[in-house]
Amino acid sequence: MNGIEDVISRPDLADRAIFLTLPPIDQAQRRSESELWREFNIARPRILGALLDVAEHGLRTLAGPGCHPRWATACETALWPAGTFARAYEANRRAAIENLIDGDPVASRVRDIMARYKTWTGTAAELLRLGLEGTGNGNWGNATGWPKNPRALAGRLRRAQPGLRSLGIDIVFSREGRAGTRIIAMSWSIERTVCTVSPSAA
Repeated sequence: MNGIEDVISRPDLADRAIFLTLPPIDQAQRRSESELWREFNIARPRILGALLDVAEHGLRTLAGPGCHPRWATACETALWPAGTFARAYEANRRAAIENLIDGDPVASRVRDIMARYKTWTGTAAELLRLGLEGTGNGNWGNATGWPKNPRALAGRLRRAQPGLRSLGIDIVFSREGRAGTRIIAMSWSIERTVCTVSPSAA
């Protein structure tokens, strides 16, 4: 998929995608299509040979003793140090998720809320009110992009779960009490809490 703007808007898809941002081509570097294909055809045997060398290296790695890594990590040491792909993939994945969260009013507001808490538990209605705090807007549903009712908020929050989980925010939906009140519990994952949450967080 390609486009000028981000064409992926769902966190679950972004979590499984690799994003590439191509640099602009300077006018002096532009060439005709016929020239491009001529140069490509000259380089094609070397490109194919390099790909086959990498594939052969990956097959030998997969056939070796011990655990079997994923195909990309099996091939990477033909070109780069071990772990290069995993680091690049994780950085790309995290940047994509953060961009999506920045564009999602519910996810970005939850991220802001959880910057002040280690854990938060309450109903969707309570979260709806909390999300409007500090916006200077006392009327529910008038904040830009913020849902107008608790049910809509719960639905948007479920869709944002994969992206928020990638940033270390776990969200659990449950029912409590005889009335079966729907409860939302949000917390930082153990790794995020230990490593980066300030001790002063309430």
